[in-house]
Amino acid sequence: MTKTDLVEVVAGKGKISKAAALEAVDALTDVIAGAMKKGDKVTLVGFGTFVVAKRAARNGVNPQTRQKIKIKASKAPRFKAGKALKDAVNK
Repeated sequence: MTKTDLVEVVAGKGKISKAAALEAVDALTDVIAGAMKKGDKVTLVGFGTFVVAKRAARNGVNPQTRQKIKIKASKAPRFKAGKALKDAVNK
């Protein structure tokens, strides 16, 4: 499902225009991204939790040159599915 598909479904289920549904979808993703950027976790009960995971610095190898490189520490977004979502997927 693409963002366009999601907007169409939200517009249909919410009985709103596609423009309003697009604003709602964009607002939701902006709020989640903004909270995660600040380091907060976002929990949607039953659906899941969005968190920021910290990855430690580590050594790696360039596969083309076999040269050892240092990989900097970084942060990565993670999603942990909630029970209701897991149950819905497994039915």
